[in-house]
Amino acid sequence: MEIRNFSIIAHVDHGKSTLADRILELTQAVSERNRRDQMLDTLELERERGITIKATPMRLYYTAESGKRYMFNLIDTPGHVDFNYEVSRALRACEGVLLVIDASQGVEAQTIQNAYLAIDNGLEVLPVVNKIDLPNADVAGAVAELEEVVGVPGDYAVAVSAKTGENVAAILEGIVEHLPPPKGDPDAPLSCLIFDAVFDSYQGVISFIRVFDGTVKKGDQVKIVSTDKVFEVDKVGFFEPAPAVSERLGPGEVGWLTAAIKDISDTQIGDTITSATRPTQNIIPGFKPAQPVVFSGLYPTDSEDYPKLREALEKLSLNDAAFTFEPETSEALGFGFRCGFLGLLHADIVQARLEREFDLGLIATAPAVIYEVERTDGSAERIQNPADLPEPDKITRILEPYVKLNIYVPEEYVGNMMGLLQDRRGEMKNMVYHGRRVELRYEIPFGEILYDFHDKLKSLTRGYASMDYEPLEYREGSLVKVDIMVNDEKVDALAVIVHRDKAYSLGRKIVDKMAEVIPRQMFAVPIQAAIGSKILARATVRAFRKDVTAKCYGGDISRKRKLLERQKEGKKRMKQVGTVEVPQEAFLAVLSSDE
Repeated sequence: MEIRNFSIIAHVDHGKSTLADRILELTQAVSERNRRDQMLDTLELERERGITIKATPMRLYYTAESGKRYMFNLIDTPGHVDFNYEVSRALRACEGVLLVIDASQGVEAQTIQNAYLAIDNGLEVLPVVNKIDLPNADVAGAVAELEEVVGVPGDYAVAVSAKTGENVAAILEGIVEHLPPPKGDPDAPLSCLIFDAVFDSYQGVISFIRVFDGTVKKGDQVKIVSTDKVFEVDKVGFFEPAPAVSERLGPGEVGWLTAAIKDISDTQIGDTITSATRPTQNIIPGFKPAQPVVFSGLYPTDSEDYPKLREALEKLSLNDAAFTFEPETSEALGFGFRCGFLGLLHADIVQARLEREFDLGLIATAPAVIYEVERTDGSAERIQNPADLPEPDKITRILEPYVKLNIYVPEEYVGNMMGLLQDRRGEMKNMVYHGRRVELRYEIPFGEILYDFHDKLKSLTRGYASMDYEPLEYREGSLVKVDIMVNDEKVDALAVIVHRDKAYSLGRKIVDKMAEVIPRQMFAVPIQAAIGSKILARATVRAFRKDVTAKCYGGDISRKRKLLERQKEGKKRMKQVGTVEVPQEAFLAVLSSDE
């Protein structure tokens, strides 16, 4: 039986998961009773948010018009820029891709990024123009744009509607005709790539594998190349999409294996598995380690949950290789971890998965990028946590990361977009017209597009704009650290690094927010935003008032004054010895606000 391994790639919301559902129906891979929408979105979060987060494999069988039977291994991939790493891993297990384009939107930012990923991996591309049932669908325009912008020929492009199922059968014939079968020798030494993994508390690490040469079956002695550790295979199988056990896996097949690997560090994604008795010489090149670009602190709301959080992070990092973490402590929040992510959505998803899958209560500090700091003594260091930034008089200069930002936007919204980019210190490099859409190419500080940039982009263009970015170099910036002080004590978890021009407005915002959420004390509590020793903004939490003169009826005014003076003295003393406990709710309120 011939095999075809392929992925579905596209910009976010162009209909990958719906198309996967139609393909599953046509190949009768799922019974009527088990059928549901978004079959390959296995995480609860994916179904809730309507986005794909994890690449999911699935085995299908198809009888072509010629009467020949084929085995398809389909991998559905995410579309969002933050999960690009998932896509690049899935592509290593394939020989071809279906590149899905929305007939009404045309080519968008991630369409190009993912198409280039596939081409760089030497994969065959079969274009699919989806959503032809929409009134404003323009199939010819989408194909022309694909040829012009991406350089992929549209000769074999298939026009379909994944929603109604129209013409989806033509895709299956296209896969058979235009995507190449895998090469591989069943008699060669075993060589397979781990392209994903999950941890199961009963079976240990379950490795998702693509076999390139040889065969693997239960009872085989296998070796993990990077650690040189040997394990005995317990079970092998494939995905339908739930794991199903099979006798063996041969060349070109995609499946899973368990080998009682209890320690997460014994295996890693991108590793090669080979036979312990007859090891292969063809080590499969692994994956380039993903470089986190956004850092944020994660702390348990209950400090006793710290060991539980560490274990949860280890298990999650096995399933999500793009995520990194290391321990850190904060005076305000106690023990926690400094975590690295590929973007804000990635950070949001990791936090939500930790809370759901591992039942943890978490506080996340404000996200920050890595800054390079040159000190007056000539030394240089990289700063992830704003609280670690040295005092202003010890700094020669601060360098911030820049990114190359590409935005695709309909013509009528170009003015709105340019205004937003100017406000965020963006520098225009080029403007290219693709039919009725415009591509804006900018260089912009990464910190400026971290927070609410994507939301603003969507609201200013009624949801029509799309963006992607890639890192450039570090450049000098006029940056300062804004410290937040409560009762003259710095709160390290709330420190932020920001451009000097925006320091006042940000400080003002945080100070006002803190004044709302910190409970009143018996004495007035000043909350200040400062750069070094210079105070930018201040708000005061008013003290509780007790009327000490209430029992003085009439009489000499000096008696009342004496009581008020003594009350004033008492409050002054209390303020000197009293500390203000900033409640967890205050951190949650400030850190989850717009900034």
